[in-house]
Amino acid sequence: MSRVQLALNVADLEASVTFYSRLFGVEPAKRRPGYANFAITEPPLKLVLIEGEPGQDTRLDHLGVEVDSTETVTAAADRLKDAGLATFEENDTSCCYALQDKVWVHGPGKEPWEVYVVKADADRMGESSAREDGDACRTTENTPEGAEPAAARRVCGS
Repeated sequence: MSRVQLALNVADLEASVTFYSRLFGVEPAKRRPGYANFAITEPPLKLVLIEGEPGQDTRLDHLGVEVDSTETVTAAADRLKDAGLATFEENDTSCCYALQDKVWVHGPGKEPWEVYVVKADADRMGESSAREDGDACRTTENTPEGAEPAAARRVCGS
């Protein structure tokens, strides 16, 4: 089953988890320090909450489509390239406490979209050679050409 993903940066993770648990009537599927996600059946949605800065308004981090297989990610990458979109592919990447294969594109407003598959759980938020703390799933070092660095912070799927 495919489902749309919405990832939000939130100032108060606990209050956000409480709110979205009540809104959708489900508990988080995964909880880690500074991170929670919900696998909502109806409507089919992967809601990702990433702890941001205290006092900041909630804002969009990125959008995505979670799919069932690497083959589906590969097919999406091929389709996106054939459509003339600039893509960035990552395979066996550790992101948002999950091992993933994914392809990235950016919309006309520079909003990042990913098509991804979760292959297994991981112990860390993410790994990046460009950041010492290793907590960003993507950084400006591997940002697709033309993307703004701000769009490259902590964009991940699971």
